[in-house]
Amino acid sequence: MLINHAKLMQFFSVAREVVGRKKLQKMIYILQSCGLPFEEKYQFHVYGPYSEELSLRTEELCNLGFLSEEKEEKSNYFQYHYTITTDGERFLEQFDMKIASLEEKSAMILDKSARFLELVATMLYFKQLPREEVEKKVHIVKPKQNYNETELKEAWQLIDALMDA
Repeated sequence: MLINHAKLMQFFSVAREVVGRKKLQKMIYILQSCGLPFEEKYQFHVYGPYSEELSLRTEELCNLGFLSEEKEEKSNYFQYHYTITTDGERFLEQFDMKIASLEEKSAMILDKSARFLELVATMLYFKQLPREEVEKKVHIVKPKQNYNETELKEAWQLIDALMDA
């Protein structure tokens, strides 16, 4: 059980801060899809791939004091900021864990918007299909997002870079 918590803590140690629950969900899904050893189960949901396990594990880490969750009030919603705490760093020291290419792949997606990561995660969710079919599927399941050709091209470039890293 704690190994999966430690893997997630390793991610937060590398990322330093993640702004937004949706962004966290998409980042872990993308990293998992690129072969990193995150084991959360995902289902397709309103905002693309979603893991109840990841939500619960994050909540547990906050309750243990290993992660800090700061709630910021925006105009019509709340945004959550996650950072690793000193206790979280100490917890992580108990595990001899270094996830290969985690830093490199995380750096490639950390500065991307949640909206863009939603696109990338959705495309990866349908990765068994040919690229043209993936793009059609994106427009079917995400019609309100109105992703354009430039965004789709950038998403494919990022996916290719992540897979090659």
